[in-house]
Amino acid sequence: MTNPSFWDRPDEARAVMAEVTQLKGWTETWAELHAKAEELLELAELFREEPDADLEVEWTAEAERFERKLEAMELKTMLRGESDHMEAILTIQSGAGGTESQDWAEMLLRMYQRWAERQGYAMELLDMQHGEEAGIKSATLEIRGTSAFGFLKAEKGVHRLVRISPFDSQARRHTSFASVFVYPLVEDDDIVIEIDESDLRVDTFRASGAGGQHINKTDSAVRLTHEPTGIAVSCQKERSQHKNKATAMKMLKAALYEREMQEREKEKAALEATKSDIGWGSQIRSYVFQPYTMVNDHRTELKLTDVHAVMDGDLDPLIEAYLKKFGAQTAA
Repeated sequence: MTNPSFWDRPDEARAVMAEVTQLKGWTETWAELHAKAEELLELAELFREEPDADLEVEWTAEAERFERKLEAMELKTMLRGESDHMEAILTIQSGAGGTESQDWAEMLLRMYQRWAERQGYAMELLDMQHGEEAGIKSATLEIRGTSAFGFLKAEKGVHRLVRISPFDSQARRHTSFASVFVYPLVEDDDIVIEIDESDLRVDTFRASGAGGQHINKTDSAVRLTHEPTGIAVSCQKERSQHKNKATAMKMLKAALYEREMQEREKEKAALEATKSDIGWGSQIRSYVFQPYTMVNDHRTELKLTDVHAVMDGDLDPLIEAYLKKFGAQTAA
């Protein structure tokens, strides 16, 4: 960076700057924790020689703050995958079951929006297909913030809901499914994804909505299908077909990038095979509202009794348990 010609190649310079920032995030945090640990140890030695009740209370509070920062650093070490530092695109797809599963998909969308708010992440709804009576058939959410993908990769899979259905006049208990897919948000300078225009099928359609005078009356929504892989994405957030196509291309690049990462890591489960099985036996997590309340993550065996807190975006215990179990494997 001190080389006078450093900025002669702006793209390469920006990549170096990004890497420096990322490395500083590790070294500066570690140096801060190391210094605090030394300070706490020295104070502990003083207490042994000259007990002081007031200072000991202050020391205990500092030690607790240090422990929380150390745990955050430990969690950060789990985010060492090639894409973990990236922002994310999250897609929710309702399973079989009509209105019931579509309502569940909308509940999951709100849950992730609330989680993103808690993290201080910016988000934008790129696409949403409404259900006929209630809920949504699908939705795509862009979540911007450092390591959004690294955290949200814990959410990929089928989510199962058990509750007394508000749509059942006989108040029977129903089981519903929805799937969640998470892709790293790939910018043009992150990785080169070559897409041959001849491999794309472009469909346009009218954006869906609740109706009224503001409903889109032109075919501005765009769906792109990458025929060699079968991956399809759609966007309808803008009134401009051109802008929607540009956003859909970004979504497609993210999906193709994630597919490439899966192949490099030799993951056996192909994305499309996972998509076709949104039902019994494939769920990663169950959310039970009746006859008791519990969220059970079947991968980590973590069980939480406050299902309402989880649905309000308190996903951190579930994400942390996943990263502590599987994140180290990725880092290795």
